[in-house]
Amino acid sequence: CSGFPVSIFFIVINEFCERFSYYGMRAVLVLYFTYFLRWDDNLATAIYHTFVALCYLTPILGAIIADSWLGKFMTIVSLSIVYTIGQAVLSVGSINDLTDHNRDGSPDNLSVHIALSMIGLILIALGTGGIKPCVSAFGGDQFEEDQEEQRSTFFSLFYLSINAGSLISTIVTPNLRATECGIHAKQRCYPLAFGVPAILMAVSLIAFVLGSRMYKKSKPQGNVMLEVSKCIGFAIKNRFRHRSKEFPKREHWLDWASEKYDKRLIAQSKMVLKVLFLYIPLPMFWALFDQQGSRWTLQATAMNGDFVVKPDQMQIVNPILIVIMVPVVDSLIYPLIAKCKINFTPLKKMTVGMFLASMAFVAAAIVQVQIDKTYPVFPAAGQIQIRVINLGTSPAKIQFQHEAKIIDLAAKETTGYLTFQTSQLELINITSSLLNDTKDLQDLQEQQRYTLAIAGNSSNWLLDVLSKPEEGQNLVRFISNYDVPINIAMGKWNFGELPPFSASNYSTIPGSKMDYFIEGKTHLSQCSIISKKFGFGGAYTISVDDCDGHNLYVTYYEDVAPSTVHMAWQIPQYFLLTCGEVVFSVTGLEFSYSQAPSNMKSVLQAGWLLTVAVGNIIVLIVAGASQLEKQWAEYVLFAALLLVVCVIFAIMASFYTYVDPNEIEAQFAEEEKKEEKKDQDDHEYAVAEAVSQM
Repeated sequence: CSGFPVSIFFIVINEFCERFSYYGMRAVLVLYFTYFLRWDDNLATAIYHTFVALCYLTPILGAIIADSWLGKFMTIVSLSIVYTIGQAVLSVGSINDLTDHNRDGSPDNLSVHIALSMIGLILIALGTGGIKPCVSAFGGDQFEEDQEEQRSTFFSLFYLSINAGSLISTIVTPNLRATECGIHAKQRCYPLAFGVPAILMAVSLIAFVLGSRMYKKSKPQGNVMLEVSKCIGFAIKNRFRHRSKEFPKREHWLDWASEKYDKRLIAQSKMVLKVLFLYIPLPMFWALFDQQGSRWTLQATAMNGDFVVKPDQMQIVNPILIVIMVPVVDSLIYPLIAKCKINFTPLKKMTVGMFLASMAFVAAAIVQVQIDKTYPVFPAAGQIQIRVINLGTSPAKIQFQHEAKIIDLAAKETTGYLTFQTSQLELINITSSLLNDTKDLQDLQEQQRYTLAIAGNSSNWLLDVLSKPEEGQNLVRFISNYDVPINIAMGKWNFGELPPFSASNYSTIPGSKMDYFIEGKTHLSQCSIISKKFGFGGAYTISVDDCDGHNLYVTYYEDVAPSTVHMAWQIPQYFLLTCGEVVFSVTGLEFSYSQAPSNMKSVLQAGWLLTVAVGNIIVLIVAGASQLEKQWAEYVLFAALLLVVCVIFAIMASFYTYVDPNEIEAQFAEEEKKEEKKDQDDHEYAVAEAVSQM
């Protein structure tokens, strides 16, 4: 097909569907942990990074299975089946109605959902990691030796399919998650958000198997990683055996393997180890980079979402910027630096990438500080908070027993939340033209928020919300300040009939800049009004004051202020991190391949993937050990750690000497030819001697 093997199109389709499946599932994973499994932010982050680390550890296992046992084709098929089962199990584990026997909209047995989710994620990690080193190499195997140009085009298509799958799925699955589904009660539709990636993974497997008869399938040739590992192991063991001074030192410790392994393998192993040594600081970059899907997504949920994307969709900024930045950097930035006669070597580029990633987390910390300023201060241990609302039409005076001052409240006015020590509170006195009442405060529980609503000749306690609403949603309740029972509905939410001076429960309203139609009905009249725009992450008490003809009169009281820091403020940190990725990741792979022997590029690929896994493990260690209460402080800690590692890497890089593996291999090939010729000459001479003696 236009010079290409038809089989490669099945491989490209397979990769697109698999990447859609993986990134689509991963995009909503941390919110699933937080809002469905009810884990706190730290545990959700820890499990998320454990999963990602496992996804980047299993490629080594996949490469060994493919090269030493099953071959690439059967490894991809076998592990894709495991992968598909894992996605299906995760989707089933997210079905709320699976254990919701009392039909209240919440799982009755979370342990069942947790167990299924963990089993599903382990299977997914084995599948996605195991096939990762096989698919691209299997695609390359489909071309003949004289099809270099077509092979290069294939890898471009392959890379495009990865980014297309990632980008589209990161847009689609958060929208699926945001829809509501359920048999008995409606809730976030995680089964659909995980189910669609499961279907795509099944399509990926089917597409790959359909091309089976067209593929060129090479048999397992033995794993070069194992050979290198054995060579290194033998060198260490042999050196330990000959550690006494009577044995002369050798130029390099790997030379102790020369008794068993040939010079070419030893020389190639030396080149690989030089690069792997430079890999030691690299995991710190990935520790920051992969927090896009965990900490940064959670950060976005606490921001103003009046934006075109949802919190778990903000990750699409990264692939979009990559598509823009890669050609800009390659065609504009690098040539400009070269014109300035600056020797911008690959290792210098990687150092700059680390620095930019560090600055991205400084930007994230600045944004987090601004977010923290918008958070309400809730009561600590031994404290309660009380707010007084005067719903009446005449002024009222409020006095707490232990305070000498009197608080004057005009009609429709509120005090805001006042913080008290519970041990100091006993009585509160309320005085107005129609009311003179003293209330006992000793029954109020500590670490709670209360509203004392005053209307006419009565007063009533309301228990208020004690946390900021999740996922940028809003909480709304109504309190009747009307003298007859009134039925209240707002949009599709029905708050029921409210007797005079009673309050409804809070209802969850999606965060948006929309307004809603509020409708009130009494036995005599029907009235309505357009609500205010609630924003994101706020809680409100709405007083129904009058139903006059067709007009409903209400007053809004803010229980929790909405988020005011816009989600667009995350773009600078994504921009810095993406710039860091472009000069770090792309350059790192290019550098690794240029410095590795042709038959050992898979070893460096495994080493590169291992740095990603270790980076995610670092997140677990640092986040668990730091015990920092403020999230901005954790961001600063990660930025500082990467900055230190950046300096260490720059020092290590300054001592590195670039080599040309092709030149070294050519020298070995030349020496081997000379040795072969010498052996042949010796053999011919021996034959000639034997003939002459006959």
